[in-house]
Amino acid sequence: MSDKITKDMTFFEVMRTYPESVKVLQKYNLGCIGCMGAQNESLEQGANAHGIDAETLVKDLNAAVA
Repeated sequence: MSDKITKDMTFFEVMRTYPESVKVLQKYNLGCIGCMGAQNESLEQGANAHGIDAETLVKDLNAAVA
């Protein structure tokens, strides 16, 4: 079975599709709800910009929406 969330998805897409993902993003101190970049920035881009391992973030997000 493949993951629902991938590192190429935008933050906005993830939050819109999986509202429960917001708690995971907050755990990583990502203020994506109020961020203008959330609509265009991929999970990988945002994670890299904040010094977060994108693979770990995506894994945690998928665990939360499983």
